[in-house]
Amino acid sequence: MLREFRCDLHVHTCLSPCADLDMYPRALIDKSIAARLDMIAICDHNASENVPYVMKAAAHTALTVLPGMEIASSEEVHLLALFETLDGLRKIQEVVYSHLDGKNEEKAFGPQVVVNESDEVEGYNEKLLIGATSLSLREVLDAIHSLQGLAIASHIDRESFSVISQLGFIDPSMPFDALEVTAGLGIAAARIRFPELASFPLLTASDAHFPDDIGKAVTVMHLERASFQELRKALRREGGRRIGE
Repeated sequence: MLREFRCDLHVHTCLSPCADLDMYPRALIDKSIAARLDMIAICDHNASENVPYVMKAAAHTALTVLPGMEIASSEEVHLLALFETLDGLRKIQEVVYSHLDGKNEEKAFGPQVVVNESDEVEGYNEKLLIGATSLSLREVLDAIHSLQGLAIASHIDRESFSVISQLGFIDPSMPFDALEVTAGLGIAAARIRFPELASFPLLTASDAHFPDDIGKAVTVMHLERASFQELRKALRREGGRRIGE
């Protein structure tokens, strides 16, 4: 039987240099539960080391955590990559790191902290996670899909780091699985603002970098359960699964 699930599929942790240090795994899970979320996706900038710890922190709760990443293409387009398992995430991480140059400057961009499910610091990521990879947008899309992941264009209505801000438009041939709009716009208003994107599924998410932002933007989905495969079906409108607009 299908029912409504509250989903926030774009949440950062303290591994992202622009995120608050209070975005460590256990606190993040507590905030998600307090926000009555059923499913979240962890999408740090070009990195994934905190994802397994967030999943461990949620292991004995009803909250589903999807492994993900926010990848920056060479055009500086941000793209969410979501996977069913950590195996897919690890493989896309290898691809990203092999195309990501530079070293983080903590004073300029902030620390990039790896924290485990027990609130213990495991280390610091020294790569320039705030930077862009040398992969084109199409190459990122193809890499995600080759690993059976979902590719969602991030915050398309933002004036920076979105496919529209960087490229000027969204090519209808680009195989995005969905497009994300910001909380300030919302799905209903986005349908009016972007009528040319009627063929794409739309969702909204918090893009949370601070604890209090978690769940501020929620996509309600009609699913059988909170899972990656059910999400895929909703984006394809299969078996009655759908996004509540």
